[in-house]
Amino acid sequence: MRRSLLCCSLVLLLISFAVAQQKSSPKSKDAPPPAVPTFSARLPSEETVNSFMKQMFGYDSSVSWKIVAIRPTEAEGLTEVLMLLSNSQGQQNSRLYVTADGKHAVVGDIIPFGAHPFTPALETLSKGMNGPSRGPADAPVTMVEFSDLQCPHCKEAQPTIEKLLSEEKNARLVFQNFPLPGHDWAAKGAYYGDCIGRASPDAFWKYVAAVYDAQKDITASNADEKLTAIAVQSGASGPDTAACAAKPETVARVQQSVALGTALEVTGTPTMFVNGRKISNLSGLPYEILKGLTEFAGRAGNPADKELVDSPGVPK
Repeated sequence: MRRSLLCCSLVLLLISFAVAQQKSSPKSKDAPPPAVPTFSARLPSEETVNSFMKQMFGYDSSVSWKIVAIRPTEAEGLTEVLMLLSNSQGQQNSRLYVTADGKHAVVGDIIPFGAHPFTPALETLSKGMNGPSRGPADAPVTMVEFSDLQCPHCKEAQPTIEKLLSEEKNARLVFQNFPLPGHDWAAKGAYYGDCIGRASPDAFWKYVAAVYDAQKDITASNADEKLTAIAVQSGASGPDTAACAAKPETVARVQQSVALGTALEVTGTPTMFVNGRKISNLSGLPYEILKGLTEFAGRAGNPADKELVDSPGVPK
């Protein structure tokens, strides 16, 4: 989902706080150099995080939050605080990064860095992908979409993705379920889709399109009825799909897909990876940019292939 005004408010509040700190503490020419930070594995407590959020949003009774996780990151010295934020506009996942001294927080994303920054994500995807795919298995470009069938922004992004696939014949698309916790029938839609995808990949893509078309008509109370009918409409067996959707192994496969996205710091939908390069604002990205990124990835080849990346003449 797109970042809401709630997330923007948090960013602006934190920036304002930082500016105020800088203005109140001007640098002196005689000041000693800053101390070299010492990294710590200590994590902030839930009590500290809740106190911080109360200070930031206590003025607005419509804002509430739930702490999802407090965990170390791969970036040394930073702790990730993942929260589910809610207000009158809805819910969304949001994160803070807390410094090792526990005195500062950063809002935003940690992005990979290095000569081949997207290779680790591509390797993680290659090992963990379990969703239906379209396009050549040996395509030079692999696009992995993490999507939520109840998400309106995912629906908005589909025409762009379809256009891209029609023009980029050597690109492969993999669909990964990522139902968001704030959506009341998204997980069930993912279970049905998982079953249809394993039975018939062709029927799966028809199912996805039909669910998006019927999004506004599906509710938590009628989801089984509506999704079963859409399964039949897509060419799958309605009763078999409904029975499969209720099985623990189906739930486990969807949870595995969510875990894969979480490991790659997916917090909203739709999120796409183009040869490992993360695109979080897919529904708001101009088509020309997405096409340019895809063509560039195809010219560079598969960055996970060391022989290709390190070959003479390959742009780095």
